[in-house]
Amino acid sequence: MTTAAEYQRRIETYALLRRYRKGRAQLLDLWTQIQACDIPNWEPGKALEYLIIRAFQLEGADVTYPYSTAIAGTVLEQIDGAVYSDGLSCLVECKDQTSNVAIEPVAKLRSQLLRRPAGAIGIVFSTARFTEAALILAQYNANQAILLWQGSEIDYALRQQSMRRSLLRKYRICLEQVIPFYRIDLEEVV
Repeated sequence: MTTAAEYQRRIETYALLRRYRKGRAQLLDLWTQIQACDIPNWEPGKALEYLIIRAFQLEGADVTYPYSTAIAGTVLEQIDGAVYSDGLSCLVECKDQTSNVAIEPVAKLRSQLLRRPAGAIGIVFSTARFTEAALILAQYNANQAILLWQGSEIDYALRQQSMRRSLLRKYRICLEQVIPFYRIDLEEVV
């Protein structure tokens, strides 16, 4: 079984900042494999977690790759990553699945945010769409903002090299209009 450190070393070979274009192509190739459910040498779900964090890192964000927190030697939670960008501190949750994402990841992230300092936000990245219940729960988490990204938005942001810019746009729409599921790829609420 591959360790977290090995996954991190692997994804960090997907370009050094000085070879940015090659790295983007490698991330897009990995994204294509994720969409096709054909990801050799990655455990289920891991490729998406590391791809998202690496994409933000390549755009200059400070990141933390997937990690666990423990209390008295007992693992309390597993976090898919953290992104620090443009004044935002974000916990990341990734769901690589074919069925629509229900409320569980949103509720889980909400609980994780409750244990963090005020001001942290959550982001759920999904290869699938979100159920109506997940959209409603995310909208009523004002004190723990949780932004939702579905597959077409991930694709758009990767291809446009706009993960950070898209995050800021989604956050601004959520702040001003209380809409955590603004579609950056369509520039509208769906």
